[in-house]
Amino acid sequence: MQQVDIHPAQPLFPQAPGPIGVFDSGYGGLTILHGIRQLLPQYDYIYLGDNARAPYGPRSFDVVYEFTRQAVDRLFAMGCQLVIIGCNTASAKALRSIQQNDLPHWDPKRRVLGVIRPTAEIIGTITRNNHVGLLATEGTVKSQSYDMEIHKLWPDIKVTGQACPFWVALVEYNESDSPGADYFVKKRIDQLLQKDPDIDTIILGCTHFPLLMPKILKYTPPGITIVPQGEYVASSLKDYLRRHTEMEQQLTKRGTVTYYTTENTEKFKKSATIFLHEEIEAHHIELK
Repeated sequence: MQQVDIHPAQPLFPQAPGPIGVFDSGYGGLTILHGIRQLLPQYDYIYLGDNARAPYGPRSFDVVYEFTRQAVDRLFAMGCQLVIIGCNTASAKALRSIQQNDLPHWDPKRRVLGVIRPTAEIIGTITRNNHVGLLATEGTVKSQSYDMEIHKLWPDIKVTGQACPFWVALVEYNESDSPGADYFVKKRIDQLLQKDPDIDTIILGCTHFPLLMPKILKYTPPGITIVPQGEYVASSLKDYLRRHTEMEQQLTKRGTVTYYTTENTEKFKKSATIFLHEEIEAHHIELK
C-alpha cells in the first residue's frame, strides 16, 4: 500500500514575533496610537492609514468590512500578530465579522481588537446617573455598536447617540479653532442634550474628536464628563497583554514605529503633524 505524505498547510502569514498593527481609515487612529505608545513605549508598531479611501463613516457595512479586511490582511502579512482597529466606524461595522469569519481561516492565534469595547468596559464607572451621550460619525451611531456593548456590561445605562457630520473634516483640514468649528460643535451638543437633558457623561466615539476638545468643553454644560478613548484603549491593551502572555511574547520590543498610508506620503506627513505634534516619515502602500 502506497504511503501518502500529508504535509500541513503552510501558514498564510509570518509566524515570528512582530510589531503591533494599528489601523484607521484616516488620521484619527493616530490619537489611539499616541495613547498606546505613551503607556506601552517598549513595543514596535506599524500604523496603516487608508487615507485615500477615507472617510469610512458614510460607507455601507459591506464596503467598510471589505476595506478593513484588506488592511488587517496586509498588517498580518507585514508580520503583525496583533492588530488594533483604531477607528470607531471600522470597529462598529467590520470587527465582529473579521473576528468570526476571517481569523479562524487566516490564523486562529492572531488577534484583532477594536476601540469600542474598552470604552464600554469603563463607562459604568464614570457616569453617575446612567445617562450617557455618544458623539460619533453617522456610521457608528447607526450601527448601535456602543449601545449593544454598553448594555451587555451595564444594562441600566441609557445611551443616546448624535451623529456629527463635518467634525472629521474640521479636524483634517486643520479648522479645529475656526468659527465654523464653534457652529458645528455647539449645534451637535445642543441636539444631543435636547434628546436627553439628563446626560452626565459624553463619549467621544470618533478618534478625531479629541482634537476638538477645547470647543467641546466650551459648549458642554458644567458637570458633564467628556470621555475620549485614547487612554482607555491603551490601558485596556496593557491589561489584555498582562492576561494573555502567549500574545505578549509574540510582540517585538525595540520601541519603533513605522507609518504607511494609501494617500500621498507628503500629504499624510503634513496632516499627521496635527495629531502627533512631531515630524514623521511615511511609506506609500496599496490595498486591494
